[in-house]
Formats: sequence, structure tokens, C-alpha cells
Amino acid sequence: MADAGEMPSADLPDDIPMPAGLDSQPSIETLTSYSWNIFRYIGDYLHLFGVFVLLATLAKNKSCKGISRSTQILYFFVFITRYLDLLDHSQTAYLVFFKITYLSTSLIVLIIFWRMDKTYERNKDTCNLAVIFLPCSTAAVLLANEYSVLDMLWSFSQFLEGFAMVPQYIFCYRDRGASDLGVSLYVMSLGGYRVFYAANWIYKKVQMPHYSDVQSWIGGIIEICFFTDYLLSRFTGHSLLRAVVLTVDEKINEISAGIESKVLGSSRVQRGAGNSECELRQRKTNQQSDMV
Repeated sequence: MADAGEMPSADLPDDIPMPAGLDSQPSIETLTSYSWNIFRYIGDYLHLFGVFVLLATLAKNKSCKGISRSTQILYFFVFITRYLDLLDHSQTAYLVFFKITYLSTSLIVLIIFWRMDKTYERNKDTCNLAVIFLPCSTAAVLLANEYSVLDMLWSFSQFLEGFAMVPQYIFCYRDRGASDLGVSLYVMSLGGYRVFYAANWIYKKVQMPHYSDVQSWIGGIIEICFFTDYLLSRFTGHSLLRAVVLTVDEKINEISAGIESKVLGSSRVQRGAGNSECELRQRKTNQQSDMV
């Protein structure tokens, strides 16, 4: 039996600490039964579908075109920090299959990016990962249910997943003319998976009012907001966040380049190819024209 704040026991389908107040075996069994619902199953299989669409798209195109490597790095850290419980206790075959699949495929995707490095579109994948890692690490320490390594890493993974698709959205905002069906299916599958997981949380909250999973909810709300804006941009051509996100991204990169220049004597832009500054100016020009 898990106390409040513990990592889930082997028979719990969700990777969540037990909510406060669930201190009896019937309550744990009730939460477990509610966790196995149609929303959760649809979310799981949408996620799995998206992963295999990504692999198929990379194989079909024989390139990394249209895909953000930064998003793949973030997902790798999400999985490696969340699924350490595989080493902690035995679990259902369903959970083990999904966890091992996500871990192995995220590593495979990073290897593909390494092998196909020449096809990677760096000029569109501009999100600074430090700006995501640092706040998520801080939030994980401050909002963890208990100060154990596994619990803080689990909390970190939940916050990090909320921003994992942001580099891909920034990439898509900069790549507005792209029309690769595989990339679109991948992005919509990953976004849709979190929408159905949110429905899963709402369902459990209705059935058990004292159920709580704040870390997952925060990460989920953030991700759904970005996904909704992506859908608006993709299907209507209008976006509430695109101009703001790109402006913030440019400012962060300028600050980062300035710090690198002072510390190292040169920035990545200065050390890169000769057209990097031209690309940066072109991005600013395009961004300003979009805001008019």
C-alpha cells in the first residue's frame, strides 16, 4: 500500500504519486480501476502511433527534414527520468512494454539524427534548451511530493513534458511552407495524446474528488495550450502565440549569444557557417512581416 506522495505501486497504471487521502487499500484499488479508462487507452495508443509515424517518416524521407532534434532530446530526458521505476519494482506487462518502447525509440531517433546530421535543419530548430531545463528543474525541487531522488525526477519529467513539443512548434512556425504529411501526423498525434490524457485526469477527478496530480496537470495544461495554438496556426493560418513565441525565442538566442561571446570570446553564430547571421536577419524580417 502506497502512502501519500509515494511513487506508484506495481499495479497502478499511471506513473503518479498516490494522492493525499488515499490511505486504504479499497481507495487504491478504486483509483486503479478508474485509471484504466477509454481516454487513457486512446492517449496511450495515439502516443505510440506518433512515435512510429516519426520513425517511418525519418525512414521514408531518409532525412531529418521537418523534425526538431531539440524536442527529441527533451523527450529522451522525459522518459529516462520518469521510467527509473522500472528498476524499482515489478510492473504490469502493459506498462513495461510502453516504457521500454518509449525509451528505446527515443534513443533510436537520436542516433538517426546523429547519422543524418547533414540533413538536420539547424536554422529552424532554434529553441534554447537551457531555458526549459532550468525552470523545470527548479519546479521539480519546489513542488515534489517528497524529497526523494525518484520523486523529484518524476516531477521533473512531468514539467519537462509540458514543454517537450515547444521546440517542434517553433520549428513548424519557422517552416510554414512545409507540407510533409508524416511530420503533421506526428505533431498532431503527440498533441492529441495529451488532450486525451487530460480527459483521463478529468474523468478520475469526477469519480474521485480527492484525487490530485498537480505536476501532471500543470505540464498537461501547458502542452495543450501550445498544441491548440499549433492547430489554429496549421488549419486557419492564425496564431495567438506564434509571434510571441518567436520573439521570445529570438531574444533568448541573442542573450545566449552575447553571454557566449563574453565568456568564450565568440558565439555559436560567429563560429558557425558564414550565412548564419544572414539567416538570423532573415528570420527577424519574416517575423516582423508576420506581425504586421
